[in-house]
Amino acid sequence: MAKKNQILDMTPIGMKFTILQTSADSQGKSLDLHWELLPGCNMKDPLVHSHPNAIETYEILEGEMEFFVKDKWIPANKGDKLTVPKGIKHAFRNPSQDMVTVFNTHQPALKMENYFEDVCKVLDKLTDNRKKDFKMNLKAMLYMSVLMNHYRNDIIAKNPPDAAIKVLGYIGNLLRLDY
Repeated sequence: MAKKNQILDMTPIGMKFTILQTSADSQGKSLDLHWELLPGCNMKDPLVHSHPNAIETYEILEGEMEFFVKDKWIPANKGDKLTVPKGIKHAFRNPSQDMVTVFNTHQPALKMENYFEDVCKVLDKLTDNRKKDFKMNLKAMLYMSVLMNHYRNDIIAKNPPDAAIKVLGYIGNLLRLDY
């Protein structure tokens, strides 16, 4: 169970989140996070996704980054705020050479904090407790697809396509992959 001030270290994929407010703290109304995005975060293959039952907001606290919303990349700088409505496909990346910090919310919280904790567990399995670089290979795709299928109420992949995530997750479950 997530706790206030808990750090979710996803350094192998270029980010670290600190939980500012858990779902329990807000009676489920929101999950509030402080993000640190490393230089180059999500530049190769950002997960384009949607949240079918939540609104996501971002406020850039330091640095410059980009958001993919619907079908285009949008630059964002310190002080900029962005709201992504339910069901809209989006992604983010840090193309700069500097760390970017972001205030992020998911409203309602749903189970997103559990999703992020489980991403950390998958990264632990795939990177020897986050001590080596993450590689998106077949094993990683299977684990991540099992994870994504478990949180379909919270997050749906758009690229890679959801159909591929469903099939790979099914195969991963047959192989009894667990995180």
